Amino acid sequence: MNLLYHCALLLFSSLLFSQSHFRFANEGKKASIPFIESNHLVIIPVNLNGANLNFLLDTGVENTVLFSLDETDSINFDNIEKIKIKGLGSGEAIDALKSSKNKLIIKNYVDLEHEVYIILDENINFSSQLGIPVHGIIGYTFFKENLVEINYAKKRVYVYPHEAKSTSKRLKKRTSIPITLEAQKPYVSLISVLNNEKIETKMLIDTGNSDAIWLFEDTKIKAPSLFFDDFLGRGFSGDIFGKRARLESLEIQDFVIQQPTVSFPNEASLFGVNFVNNRKGSLGSGVLRRFNVVYDYKNEKIFLDKNSNFNDPFNYNMSGMELEHSGMQYVEEKVELFTNVLQIDVSATDLPTKFKYNFSLKPVLVVLSVRPDSPAALAGIKKGDELKKINGTLAYKYKLYEINQILQSEEGKWVTIEYERNNKLFKAKIQLKKIL
Repeated sequence: MNLLYHCALLLFSSLLFSQSHFRFANEGKKASIPFIESNHLVIIPVNLNGANLNFLLDTGVENTVLFSLDETDSINFDNIEKIKIKGLGSGEAIDALKSSKNKLIIKNYVDLEHEVYIILDENINFSSQLGIPVHGIIGYTFFKENLVEINYAKKRVYVYPHEAKSTSKRLKKRTSIPITLEAQKPYVSLISVLNNEKIETKMLIDTGNSDAIWLFEDTKIKAPSLFFDDFLGRGFSGDIFGKRARLESLEIQDFVIQQPTVSFPNEASLFGVNFVNNRKGSLGSGVLRRFNVVYDYKNEKIFLDKNSNFNDPFNYNMSGMELEHSGMQYVEEKVELFTNVLQIDVSATDLPTKFKYNFSLKPVLVVLSVRPDSPAALAGIKKGDELKKINGTLAYKYKLYEINQILQSEEGKWVTIEYERNNKLFKAKIQLKKIL
């Protein structure tokens, strides 16, 4: 299952070296952390200064970042200083705060001196793109001290101490691949087969990128002739646009992945971001989720063991419209209840009933972007339209990933969309169209 959004593709404009240090609350014991997989991204539960939150586990960032707090959330921070952060996207650097000596608890994996970078821009909200609350991101500090396994099959993150007796046995049957750590991020060299040519490509290993692969165009790396322009996602510094295509294959030592999707972000999205030397792109979770991956930062290795996702197709949105949650709305739902009666006349036309009306908060779904000349654009759908129904079902009854599955399900499928614009209701039929 390959999903749509590419959230949290972040790069800091300067090196922010963290003093954070995790330890096991019970020495010598592993940590077993359940996670939610949304759009291929790994979301783990954390407790920060007493508040229960959800964080994205992202190898593509150096430090812990906090954003998207509700008005009801209350967290105390000490030792504050102002900083600037620049991320992928065409916008400017944004204001943030740096806080030290925070208490971060992730199951029995604990840091009592954790540094947190707090984003002040209320418009940065990745929860809307994932369909579940996500309050922050944690990166290098989580991985640096111990072995970390992301087991996509079991939906668990395991943290093991290096000295554990079971460690060597656990890794023995996995494929070991060398990595380098540069600016507190992991990089791997792979072979991309593009335009009938094998190209050695140094890639950031980026669990915070829900796409399969990103490549940066240069004199040698060029998008193939078959591509389409698309909205690729949203970073800290704005929207990211580029080309979407397919590689002929990707070689990770003995593993060969056929026809993966690949994105080529445009120059405006990359402007002002500092890359490490010879970096050619990113290896995202669209590929990583096909393995159970163990990260060994101390020895500069990763260990791969392919799982049941390995042969999943690399799908993409064939409607051309991207969706997001945009706030909540109260919805009145009528519930019909049968009364308790001793005898019922089956010939009666009206059975005794009573009704109950529930008012509950439901997400508002709006169109985030529409690709020009796509099926959605040709059907008249525009950015900002509010979805009301999909195939006759109220839109809020779907989870966001379920709608994404519909929009990338199969070429030629018709999808009926009812939407609202300027307080007027419209109806459109979209036929999914395969481009790649």
